[in-house]
Amino acid sequence: MNRTRLMFIGVLALVLGAFASLLAYRTLQQRTGANQGDMQDVVVATADLPVGARVQDKDVRTVRFPADAIPQGIFHFSKNVIGRGVILPIGRGEFFISDKNLASDKAGSGLTSTIPQGMRAVSVRVSDISSVGGFVTPGTRVDVLMTGNPGGSAEPQTITVLKNVAVLANGMNLDRSVLRSESQNAPVITLAVSPDDAAKLALATSQGRIQLALRNPMDTSQSDVAAIGMHSLYQKTGMPAPAVRPKVKPVIVTQAPAPPPTVEVIKGDKRDVTKVDE
Repeated sequence: MNRTRLMFIGVLALVLGAFASLLAYRTLQQRTGANQGDMQDVVVATADLPVGARVQDKDVRTVRFPADAIPQGIFHFSKNVIGRGVILPIGRGEFFISDKNLASDKAGSGLTSTIPQGMRAVSVRVSDISSVGGFVTPGTRVDVLMTGNPGGSAEPQTITVLKNVAVLANGMNLDRSVLRSESQNAPVITLAVSPDDAAKLALATSQGRIQLALRNPMDTSQSDVAAIGMHSLYQKTGMPAPAVRPKVKPVIVTQAPAPPPTVEVIKGDKRDVTKVDE
């Protein structure tokens, strides 16, 4: 009697276990089918791509990705990515995002693809000192200073020509992924400026010596900076003030009053002179 009851309990447990397993399998299958229905094809990079590179066939592949985790501006087809220029470094497995890390269609590659809409790329000649020891690298921001003699004066002045300007290239290097602790010495720095600032920068380079001042990327202030001359530089170090010529008082020349008119009367050998009153 006890043996029959134990066998019955065992068979019942097997049946219940099989039913539970079947129910769990169907539930998982339904969830998997639902998830597969929400998956979409997304184009990602197969290798690290630097700034200015042109995307080629070998640089892209298509993967399945959950639709609710896909960012805006991604591409679903490789043909929409191939041939475009990279404007921000793209790592392996990262999305291609329009107007974020990828230039617009037909914008080309290289330096031209990194120029923002409505801006101009202008290059200035620098030295190791004027480029902050080579630490002015692509992606950094600088102020542009000029030292010259305004109006042909003998006293030089330094003025801030442009403020918070983006650096596009250091020489021929467009790579922004280089560590900021690594200097990149080049004789030319290319800046992204507006058309008006491009004309101002061209005039400044012809009028004096250009110096770049590296900015903190979080500092976006545009406060005006006064021009600095020799007198402002030395006024706290005891430099004698420029000599001031004493004012000369005008000399007023007065003429003596003219003598009153006279009448001369001659009688024989006598001569008489008489003054005539006015």
